[in-house]
Amino acid sequence: MTDAPTCHVLTPETAHLLAGAQVFDHPLRPARLAAFIADPGHDLVFATQGARVVGFASGTVLLHPDKPPAFFINEVGTAEDLRRQGIALQLCRLLMERARGRGCKGIWLATETDNIAARALYRRLDADETTGIVVYDWDGAMQG
Repeated sequence: MTDAPTCHVLTPETAHLLAGAQVFDHPLRPARLAAFIADPGHDLVFATQGARVVGFASGTVLLHPDKPPAFFINEVGTAEDLRRQGIALQLCRLLMERARGRGCKGIWLATETDNIAARALYRRLDADETTGIVVYDWDGAMQG
């Protein structure tokens, strides 16, 4: 039997656990990781199983001069062989709890209409599905 995943919050003290992680789109770059950690508006939680990183969720606090802070979930990823086992659900709940603890009054994200697994996850998190939104991007922002 495999050990249950352990959740972590990304800090300077836990960053070393991400070494060699395969759940991100690209290999981590130390300078970018350090900048991410140093920015108080960013948050990332991740799960390990033994020494292996098996999932993560990241987000950003959005500040406006006329509204309370909101939180945008940037990305959620789980090791392909461990999907549909509740890891992403647990990480999203932790990330959302942290956002609310920071005073964020709204949490949102976007996903592709054909990403059935992600949409099922967000429904399990009791999200309201919004329709009729068009996404625009510049400089290849949506290409990863």
